Amino acid sequence: MALIKSVRGFTPVIGKDTYLADNAVIIGDVVIGCGCSIWFGTVLRGDVNSIRIGNGVNIQDGSVLHTLYEKSVIEIGNDVSIGHNVTIHGANICDSVLIGMGAVILDHAVVGEGAIIAAGSVVLSHTQVEPGCIYAGVPAKFVKKVEPAQAQEINRKIARNYHLYASWYENS
Repeated sequence: MALIKSVRGFTPVIGKDTYLADNAVIIGDVVIGCGCSIWFGTVLRGDVNSIRIGNGVNIQDGSVLHTLYEKSVIEIGNDVSIGHNVTIHGANICDSVLIGMGAVILDHAVVGEGAIIAAGSVVLSHTQVEPGCIYAGVPAKFVKKVEPAQAQEINRKIARNYHLYASWYENS
């Protein structure tokens, strides 16, 4: 069973039909929407500030989400896929975003709707990733614009797939 821990008077709130892997850790001021999946070894540390996660979000194995005390929060929109071993620290991730494996998103960055962050990229503090664009590299830079409807559909499909994968664990 996932570790769900209250800290400083804040208790995590978990939405309906959300899968939490056995060793996921959810701490403090965290609100997770409906139909999400939080996978193995993932840590959502809302001990120093808030983490807000929309509906249909998947946060894959080994990812860590944290914030700066009294300075940054995490806001994640709907239908977002956060790849394996991603670090998000105090950033805003809009709807239908795909964040590739091993990426790092730093404080006060904003990743626009339907954007794709390539695996291994580092999005520096205060970076504004344009909607429907692919960013890659260290530091992450604009690569190309993609058709917004196409990017959103691909990103939503990945998010829906993870909802299916989570269903496989319901009776395990």
